[in-house]
Amino acid sequence: MAPAPDPSRSTVAPEAWHARPSPWALRQLDSTDTGLTPAQAAERLAQHGPNRIEQGAPPGVWMRVLRQFNNLLIYVLLVAALVTFWLRDYLDTAVILGVVVINAVIGFVQEGKAERALEAVRAMLASRATVLRGGDRHEIDAADLVPGDVVLLESGARVPAELRLLRTKNLRIDESALTGESVPAEKDASPVAADAPLGDRLCMAFAGTTVAVGQGSGVVVATAGQTEIGKIGALVSDLNNLATPLTRRLDQFARRITLVIGVVSVITFLYGSFIGGLPPLALFFAVVGLAVAAIPEGLPAIVTITLAIGTAAMARQRAVVRRLPAVETLGSVSVICTDKTGTLTRNEMTVVRVMLAGRTLDVTGAGYAPEGGFHHDGAALDAMQDNGLQRLARCALLCNDAQLHHTPAAGWVLAGDPTEGALMSLARKAGLDPAQEATLTPRRDDIPFESEHRFMATLHHDHTGRVFVLLKGAPERVLSLCVNDTGGGPLDSAAWQARMDGAAAEGQRVLALAECDLPAGTVSLTMGDITPRFTLLGLVGLMDPPRAEAVDAVAECRRAGIRVVMITGDHAVTAAAIGRAIGLRDGQPLSGAEIDRLGDDALKERLAQTDVVARASPEHKLRLVATLQAQGQLVAMTGDGVNDAPALKAADIGVAMGQRGTDAAREAADLVLTDDNFATIAAAVREGRTVFDNIKKSLLFVLPTNGGEAGLILAAVFAGLAMPVTAAQILWINMVTSITLDISLAFEPAERGVMRRPPRPANEPLITRWMLTRVVFVSLLLMGASFLVFNWQLARGGSLEMARTTVINLMVVGEIFYLFNVRHFTASALTWETLLGNPVAVWTGVVTLVLQLLLTYAPPMQQLFGTAALDAPTWGVIVALAAGLFVAVEAEKAWLRYRGVHRI
Repeated sequence: MAPAPDPSRSTVAPEAWHARPSPWALRQLDSTDTGLTPAQAAERLAQHGPNRIEQGAPPGVWMRVLRQFNNLLIYVLLVAALVTFWLRDYLDTAVILGVVVINAVIGFVQEGKAERALEAVRAMLASRATVLRGGDRHEIDAADLVPGDVVLLESGARVPAELRLLRTKNLRIDESALTGESVPAEKDASPVAADAPLGDRLCMAFAGTTVAVGQGSGVVVATAGQTEIGKIGALVSDLNNLATPLTRRLDQFARRITLVIGVVSVITFLYGSFIGGLPPLALFFAVVGLAVAAIPEGLPAIVTITLAIGTAAMARQRAVVRRLPAVETLGSVSVICTDKTGTLTRNEMTVVRVMLAGRTLDVTGAGYAPEGGFHHDGAALDAMQDNGLQRLARCALLCNDAQLHHTPAAGWVLAGDPTEGALMSLARKAGLDPAQEATLTPRRDDIPFESEHRFMATLHHDHTGRVFVLLKGAPERVLSLCVNDTGGGPLDSAAWQARMDGAAAEGQRVLALAECDLPAGTVSLTMGDITPRFTLLGLVGLMDPPRAEAVDAVAECRRAGIRVVMITGDHAVTAAAIGRAIGLRDGQPLSGAEIDRLGDDALKERLAQTDVVARASPEHKLRLVATLQAQGQLVAMTGDGVNDAPALKAADIGVAMGQRGTDAAREAADLVLTDDNFATIAAAVREGRTVFDNIKKSLLFVLPTNGGEAGLILAAVFAGLAMPVTAAQILWINMVTSITLDISLAFEPAERGVMRRPPRPANEPLITRWMLTRVVFVSLLLMGASFLVFNWQLARGGSLEMARTTVINLMVVGEIFYLFNVRHFTASALTWETLLGNPVAVWTGVVTLVLQLLLTYAPPMQQLFGTAALDAPTWGVIVALAAGLFVAVEAEKAWLRYRGVHRI
């Protein structure tokens, strides 16, 4: 039996196809310019397999369900459930298992959304292709393409495989998803240098890119996994998901607390057995109560709910979370590596400068929307009254094949070439109406843009008999056809060249526009009419400008101590100009070729000198992310192209653009921005920091409760006293506070100044030194107050049940007071904002008090939990001690502020 075809294979070992002439490529592939014969194609398909990127089968439903329980904190919850079940406390067992199920359902639903995302990399390949087989034109399934096939390309078509171009006619291909370049690449069949970067291989057409305009043909040199798209797919599949800072910290915390509980339980049992002389069964129940008291069984649920609330908050701000821990991770990042095209910029070419005779105008507004105006030396200009500007704008409008349409849903949408779209928008900003101008000066003939002559010309007439030609194109070519400019004098080519060079140095693409009159009655336009007799109307500088909101967002990130690094496949000059505009260090941009030459240590030093990286391939982006991570940085990667997908997955958190982003980018990302707005990242970072703060506040709240309960049992065992609380009563306290008070902290708003502090160090423990101090301090206060009321109640003649009920209520009321301490780490709680800033905290406090009254006075609850009714003096003592706890914690916070500690 013949071996199964390998779908990742190409025809031969990878060749520098771009560096060889097209006839050589045909010979190497044993093909001709009329294509393969059907028999050859069938043979090669059997040999090399289909032009399809294979993908492993997704995990089954049950595997996805089981994966939700693979978490140490969930294990802790399950242990707590087993303990309560063993104690025959079935109600608490049901509650704890309910928490586990809720956590699993939330994770399963979130993961299901990710699984339902489109199969991104495979979708980048065209579904149909037009080929020559035996000289005849056929439309076939793109999966049937084989090396040696000759493919025909036309405007709007998606390139179905890697092609070495044979012929081109005005062929321009949009490669922005692969290289990051905003402007379609102008293709030519001539070979280029062997070391040319991907974006400079003009004789190649890459799978998954789209023909913007023109026609061409090419021979297939690579299919499936050997295409650039296929290689990116392999990079993505080879990467493992990284643990997030939160999951690492929670795993570490769970391991430590489990170890501590185990050690303390063993020591307690040994002491009670050999020194205290306690009965073994009673001692065992005490140790079980100790373990139950110390396990923060509600913590996984609190963390999950806090993350889910953060997810909902981000969704309202147009950021969709694909993995819950990603919410918090954004708050930890220290470096954001961002793509340029479509992320910091709009991926819409815009005229930003108009150079007329004797003056230069700045053009405001970004994108295709005709919003903005013209300014000269900082002063606004009335475009309708400026004759020179009107002449240039009319040329930009009429010598143009693009169209702009406005729809309520999508806004201004371009049909045509991006550069022509920018010129169309310029004309509209100048007050010209396309329909009206086409009626006043209809087009009679044209010469389309061709790479050979590098211009486009159109013939027009008005209704007074005037006939004229409008010309636009490469400035060097247009200037060579001009004899004067609108200033009236002869053309000063050197002066115009200097202005052109200045704009190009700022990353602008420059076009020249000109006009000339022809004899009346001329109805056709030929190349013979294009001679040096034109009047230069001016130059325009175009670029894909940065989003206005991205500039503010980058500044906010830098104030928050987050470094922003722009990594793009675009040219260094263009990248530096964008970097300069948004406030990055743009001096000496790092290039992809330089990355290849540098060793790891040298790359670290070089990367520290600049925030701009140009001409970067997917492999370069991966290496840059890895370099930053090796330095201890927590890296977020943003992007929208298929070329960003590997780095998005390798980064600690990947952020994809939802509107213009490719499916490949969204598939690899943890977070998707539905508005494609870099500014949303700053809001997401704020939300991430708030989420982590709220998780820390939950720990600050939960752990003293567990510590106080465990301390009570320890003290009772070591002192040989009766247990102040039973295991069931401890579970009641934990259950009631977990479903009410703890959860209210998930709704806490952001701390003041949350975006004016540096990111947390990646190695910072979940429980810091100051947090541990607070936990121990409050645990001792709760334990001491509980012992005090326990013995006071017994001393005044109260029963053991009454004394235990007093302890339970003191614990819970003390937690209610402490809840309002915890709302701010170190800031004073003695303000109205403390009471009113989080309404959920107030209502959960009320609900908790109602539950405590039921526990204390409802006969069924008294029988179930062994409680007794309390009198008014007891409640007075409870409230007084709880208020004292509140004052003591506020005093500790004031001492911290005096020490200059504002973050614990």
